Amino acid sequence: MVVEEGDRVEVDYVGRFEDGTVFDSSIEEVAKESKFYDKKRDYGPLGFTVGAGQVIPGFEEGVKGMEVGEKKEIEIPPEKAYGESGDHPLAGKTLIFEIEVKDSE
Repeated sequence: MVVEEGDRVEVDYVGRFEDGTVFDSSIEEVAKESKFYDKKRDYGPLGFTVGAGQVIPGFEEGVKGMEVGEKKEIEIPPEKAYGESGDHPLAGKTLIFEIEVKDSE
């Protein structure tokens, strides 16, 4: 089944900056290898409804059209992430995500 607008999905992801530095991951082993590991966090697939605005626009767009079990890398420019500027620590940054759709309904 191809992921479409309105579908509830679960994805594993690794987020990196353009220089390869990991800034976030749903995978605990990957997070432990980075400086962003948080022992209080529950690691596991990220669940969201496509099109509901629960994740950044570029992430939603990247998941659309994928199938369960499919993996791909997406590059999200600032305007489809956290904006060109602002208070968010990721504002103005291009983000690279490796994503895998684990489930879809």
